Amino acid sequence: MTTPIAGTVGTPTQTASPTADRADQMGKDTFLKLLVAQMRYQDPSNPTSSSEFMAQTATFTQVEKLEEIASQNAELLTLQRSLSAGALVGKHVAYTDDTGATITGAVSSVLVAAGTEPRAIVGDKAVPLGRITEITVAEVDTPATTPPASTPATSTTPPAS
Repeated sequence: MTTPIAGTVGTPTQTASPTADRADQMGKDTFLKLLVAQMRYQDPSNPTSSSEFMAQTATFTQVEKLEEIASQNAELLTLQRSLSAGALVGKHVAYTDDTGATITGAVSSVLVAAGTEPRAIVGDKAVPLGRITEITVAEVDTPATTPPASTPATSTTPPAS
């Protein structure tokens, strides 16, 4: 038998942000502006070598591709959260409410809205997934099975003549 892991009491953890806003980071726009300014103000008697220009263009392409990968990872994270939330439908869960009390119930559906954490509907309450502390498989009442009625024995030997 497994032992469920108890959750913490309090507010749920913050969800991850798909982007990091840092003042010291330069994006592809800044890089492109610097590249254009360098080309505009270069010394005509000593132009930038083609190999150096190609290296800068390659770096710009790398920055652009890394931003695409970051965007795709954010979309995958959102999809993974949605799929994980959907898997809770029909399961019994325990969660911590705003007062710190543990409440249990069956998940009837899940709300998935853009930009917010998915919420499991337990009874008439929408519960953020970060508050769920235990998940168990719903017990299904199975009817008692009765053995099939026996059939009369039949003889497979031919009658004597």
